[in-house]
Amino acid sequence: MTEEQLSQSAQESAEQSVSSQPSQYGIFALRTTANREDQVMDFISSNAKKKKLDVYSLMKPHGLRGYIFVEAATRIDADQAALNIPYARGILPKLIRMSEIEHMLEQVKVEKNIQKFDICEIISGPFKREKAKVTRVDKVKEEVVLELLEAAVPIPITIKMDAIKVIRREQQEEDSDDEFSG
Repeated sequence: MTEEQLSQSAQESAEQSVSSQPSQYGIFALRTTANREDQVMDFISSNAKKKKLDVYSLMKPHGLRGYIFVEAATRIDADQAALNIPYARGILPKLIRMSEIEHMLEQVKVEKNIQKFDICEIISGPFKREKAKVTRVDKVKEEVVLELLEAAVPIPITIKMDAIKVIRREQQEEDSDDEFSG
């Protein structure tokens, strides 16, 4: 046999041994009860540490409810980590390819155009669906200071820029008020 044939046969036998292994390194999808993903991740993390399992990372993708991804050395490690965990429904039989979840890993920075005096709606948190006026924008911290429009007393509220959506632009209304007072 030539050297080329030896390396080719060695490569084929290596591929056969990898494909014959039912449990290989990979990313596994774990079904969970919706909105309990954080609790399941905490349980799996502590379970993997206790049992000294080869679980490398856990990921809860934003916007995908009811699933978390477990990166583990073998399927057995992923199964053992999820065994007897409350709210864990089981590992899906198919191995997840990195290309399938890559778009969930990359945080795309979207520049928001939020300015002072904009009228906005709060889309998350305790003031959800409330309308407010932006009084200050801190682009470094990605926070805005708002005053609720329907509140009797204007109390400044500081929240993240992600938690609001601009409804309409207000031209500096204080300038227009000054024209009539005179």
